[in-house]
Amino acid sequence: MKRMLNILAGIVLFVSAGIFLTALVFRATGIYYNNTPSFPVGFYKIINEPVGKGAYVSFCPPQDKVFDMAMARHTIGRGNCPGGYGMILKRVFAQAGDTVSINAAGITVNDDLLPNSAQISGLELPQYRMDQKVLDDSEYLLMSDMNSYSFDARYFGLIAGLQIQHVVEPFFTWGN
Repeated sequence: MKRMLNILAGIVLFVSAGIFLTALVFRATGIYYNNTPSFPVGFYKIINEPVGKGAYVSFCPPQDKVFDMAMARHTIGRGNCPGGYGMILKRVFAQAGDTVSINAAGITVNDDLLPNSAQISGLELPQYRMDQKVLDDSEYLLMSDMNSYSFDARYFGLIAGLQIQHVVEPFFTWGN
């Protein structure tokens, strides 16, 4: 029995070390792993492209009570961003010059209602509101159009360009 436990402990140690080393290699090579339903699960690689409409971006959330609430509810993970937040992956839907409005019915960009953008009541998160606003050079609207339950601009509003860390693209994904 003791030998079986030693073998099992060795397997667990080996697998844990493998996962840790794989995560280090991925981070060193510029690859993110997305395991949230906001986008297809899988690997996204950093690319050298400017932040623009349609781009997937990773960002460090600003220190704010809405992100504290999201982390306490395990909606976002812990990580190396200020406040102990983990990086978040979203898509850019509006940038400088776009007119944005956010309310319970959804998000409009230049008077077009975005798919899956209606706020979901009962999520115990603040329902962000913003009347028609023309975005300046430092503001971006980030969200997921694939998952109506995504934690995105409907709840945290606009993100400053300084928060955006990388532009990424799908490398190897599955699902959705």
